[in-house]
Amino acid sequence: MSSLALALPTQELVLGRYRPVRPLGSGGNGSVWLARDEQHGLDVALKIIPREGKGAARAEREALAARRLRHDRCVRAYDVGHDASHVYIAYEYVPGRTLREVLQSNAVSDRTVVEIAAQVLDALAHAHRTGIVHRDVKPSNILLESSDDVAVRLLDFGLAQFDGADTLTAVGDVPGTLAYISPERLAGEEASAASDVWSVGVFLWEALAGRHPFWGMPLQQVARAIEAGAPPLVSERPDLPRRVLVAVDRALAPNPDSRPRASELATDLRGALKAPERKAERVRPESSEPQPTASFPHTEVVSRVVSSGLAAATAALGATLLPFWPPGLVAAIVVAAAVAGALRPRLGLAIALADPVFPLGNASQSAAVLYGALAIVWLAVCWDDARRGLLFVAGPLLAPLGALALVPLAVQPARGPARRAAQAAVAVLASALVAGTSGADLPFAGKVDVGIAPADTVGRVALALRGAIAGAPLLAVAVVVLAIAAATLPLARARSRWGVAAVGLALTIGSLAAGAGPASVALLVVVWGVAAALAARAPR
Repeated sequence: MSSLALALPTQELVLGRYRPVRPLGSGGNGSVWLARDEQHGLDVALKIIPREGKGAARAEREALAARRLRHDRCVRAYDVGHDASHVYIAYEYVPGRTLREVLQSNAVSDRTVVEIAAQVLDALAHAHRTGIVHRDVKPSNILLESSDDVAVRLLDFGLAQFDGADTLTAVGDVPGTLAYISPERLAGEEASAASDVWSVGVFLWEALAGRHPFWGMPLQQVARAIEAGAPPLVSERPDLPRRVLVAVDRALAPNPDSRPRASELATDLRGALKAPERKAERVRPESSEPQPTASFPHTEVVSRVVSSGLAAATAALGATLLPFWPPGLVAAIVVAAAVAGALRPRLGLAIALADPVFPLGNASQSAAVLYGALAIVWLAVCWDDARRGLLFVAGPLLAPLGALALVPLAVQPARGPARRAAQAAVAVLASALVAGTSGADLPFAGKVDVGIAPADTVGRVALALRGAIAGAPLLAVAVVVLAIAAATLPLARARSRWGVAAVGLALTIGSLAAGAGPASVALLVVVWGVAAALAARAPR
């Protein structure tokens, strides 16, 4: 909290009518207090900005912009005034949290994120019709109301550009937050309505992918990354509906003329939330940039069902891998994992991962300790993608069919190429562990003998596992190849109409060379063929 906020007297009236109650927040431009309007008996959000520097000009600009806006998604300004040291703007008080706070708590679904963006675009469309460009659209300037329905308010028009207002910056300055600034503004061009659309595209990409498209690199490289444009969202979230992927990529077109208007983008996003996409639907490319291909519909219900099924399958496999749990308790563990997977995905992930600890400990305490450490690491890796954290169970399920080459398809819902690669690698290793424990053959490796004794130390167990993998070179090759295929499959789909077919053909041939039987090869041909046909028919 700033010194200004702490020093504000809470007993004296501000501007003769507003009684401060408690601070709501502060930043580089001032602070915001919950205050009581003694004249009308209303609670207001009182923004307080120092008059020195550019603060006063920005405050007056913000008040002027807010008074010109009359839209449900824009916070209303009731009053503006000043004294010798501060400027005060009285806004309607809307209880809630900023989108930045919500994203940090991971408490928002994909559907909600898309609806939030559509409502922000509604506010921007109104502002643009009024001749106002916001110039600082970002998650911390988007307020989510505390209500059962999704309702947002666009905040802080202090950097707004509109007719009849002088600029706040010198020549060459770029106002706003770098992470959400469009390429043309970095190049020195004036902000436009398309610049605001770009900012919406950035926070949409960020919220859906779970990371920022331009952050995580040295600061001097950020500007170059922005100028090059964001990677196609399909590389991070191939499970999203194609219409959402296309809409986000259009909003992030490096050429501002190729971006849709705010109202058009809002319509596209809301349309993507409705009925499943029609097969005959086609998308007109707006630029030469690669467009994402088709994807399976992604809804909250489907996501919960998949999460529940993955947790149940993993728990059942872990509970029956070694004799320990009585049948009734196995059923209880599976049901608990399934329910938690649907309602609390992180809890479901934890239950499923913890399930094998006691059976392993009954056979080898060191093996249980090593597994527990690895499970904790995996829980941390998948914490932000808990609903898809157990996709690796596809490995043990597909291995008996001789169909490990389908693992790259099975793990596609995982967010990001790194997570998809990790899921595929763990899927192959998990299938080897299950095969070695049950005495079954593993495709690519035959018999896998881990050779762990009950009295072995953790170090000896780790060495035994490494030796088992080293003794099966085709298994190590399978881990690497399938991990690479899982990570790069979305890019293959985006780059070429027949990219999926090429990946599937290569993996099928590899499986045949490794000794897969006719039935397994037939299964691979059918599944990869269907996936390739769907990808080929979808516009890129």
